[in-house]
Amino acid sequence: MIAFVRGQVAAVTLSSAVLEVGGVGLELMCTPGTLSTLRTGQQATLPTSMVVREDSLTLFGFLDEDEKTVFELVQTASGVGPKLAQAMIAVLSPDDLRRAVAGDDVKTLTRVPGIGQKGAQRIILELKDRLGAPVGGRGPAPSVGAPAPWRDQVQQGLVGLGWTVRDAEKAVETVAPEAGELPDAAALQRAALRKLSKA
Repeated sequence: MIAFVRGQVAAVTLSSAVLEVGGVGLELMCTPGTLSTLRTGQQATLPTSMVVREDSLTLFGFLDEDEKTVFELVQTASGVGPKLAQAMIAVLSPDDLRRAVAGDDVKTLTRVPGIGQKGAQRIILELKDRLGAPVGGRGPAPSVGAPAPWRDQVQQGLVGLGWTVRDAEKAVETVAPEAGELPDAAALQRAALRKLSKA
């Protein structure tokens, strides 16, 4: 298994990043929050989880070890594959997820596209003893360098999670006043998802 990848960021797309490691470009599927911390040409180290299928090998990259651990743990619940697990950590921070599961908070879990009420109840039931208590100590992802074109990142992230372009544009507009001078794409994406789930 590949535990982490360290190298120069060769490219950042809407849903993945390519890190050059020893002359080889490795593509890592990442959440918009993780992608917003990466800059082409800079060095980066990302914890990774490899998902092996008959027809593919996919590397998922994370902001930190906690995100990676939660990503792997939620997949132990029936009906949760890597894509849904990634959507869960894109919408909710690891501690938000732990609080939702520990507090039987179905409403919070159903904010994640692809999770309905029954799915949320099943996830709570199956993960209650596995996720543990919130660990704290981590705020939103820090902005690195120049402010990113956060509007595009947030919009494309929402579309990637299953929302329509129109809904995503509206959500971006509603969270724009929260952006400030150094927009945090991860926090803004979570805020936009909260608005969409209420709509």
